Amino acid sequence: MNTQVGSLTWISGPVAHARVTGDLAILEQVWVGDARLAGEIIALDHDLATIQIYEETTGLRPGEPLYGSGQPLSVVLGPGLLGSIFDGIQRPLPALREQSGLYVTRGIQVDPLPARRWHFTPSAQVGAQLHGGTRLGAVQETQLIEHRILTPPHQQGTLVEIVPEGEYGLDDTIAVLQDDEGHKTELTLVQRWPVRQPRPVTERLTPAVPLITGQRVLDTFFPVAKGGTAAIPGPFGAGKTVTQHSLTKWCNAQIIVYIGCGERGNEMAQVLEDFPKLIDPWSERPLLERTILIANTS
Repeated sequence: MNTQVGSLTWISGPVAHARVTGDLAILEQVWVGDARLAGEIIALDHDLATIQIYEETTGLRPGEPLYGSGQPLSVVLGPGLLGSIFDGIQRPLPALREQSGLYVTRGIQVDPLPARRWHFTPSAQVGAQLHGGTRLGAVQETQLIEHRILTPPHQQGTLVEIVPEGEYGLDDTIAVLQDDEGHKTELTLVQRWPVRQPRPVTERLTPAVPLITGQRVLDTFFPVAKGGTAAIPGPFGAGKTVTQHSLTKWCNAQIIVYIGCGERGNEMAQVLEDFPKLIDPWSERPLLERTILIANTS
């Protein structure tokens, strides 16, 4: 984050050009200008980089520095996601409010997940042969959801160390994996994953089980399958967002990820106001305990 890799030459709205003077990669996360606005490299042409900036660019000037991170734009996956409210680049809105008030300060950076300790219960045994997706243990993230801690994709080897049951922070080492060449990899409760790279799967199941939405008109005339996809086209005021809210509240899914991308601010404000008050009809617990909200308004 502190390595300057170039300087700005041109800015137009959320897009900027920079003259590159250091090491930079396509799709790398960067910090733009003296305010260190979050951005991403979307094109490289010799020593000219094109940057997509994910914050307000008013006041940005040619000549300001460009800082590289050395990493692709990524998200942090681990305990603490459930019940969180994020913006479009995984900054938790409650933490932003604590630091900058009602109006988000440009360039502000906060940890995506809360800095707390979690009770980890191991299940893998030392000496076991592990590969991507193998279960290491579990954390009871909420009263409704057990968060299973898995071996990261593309990692495999022999488990040579694993911690006993107890309280651990997100970045504490909970296990050590050794590959065939003797290289050791420390594993934690979290995984950092590039947003442009799909998570790998072993098998894709054919959608065959209905998703009960709780809306009779949908369940009767337009049934949706678990693992399937549905779309609601329509003009302004047709009820698209209201239907989405209803599905989120009443469908029989275990985890709800509500992404308000391009929504009007008042619609997202209604979600943020209503959801903390809702009780899950299946468990009689707060619905937010199994929900992740992403507020990326237009």
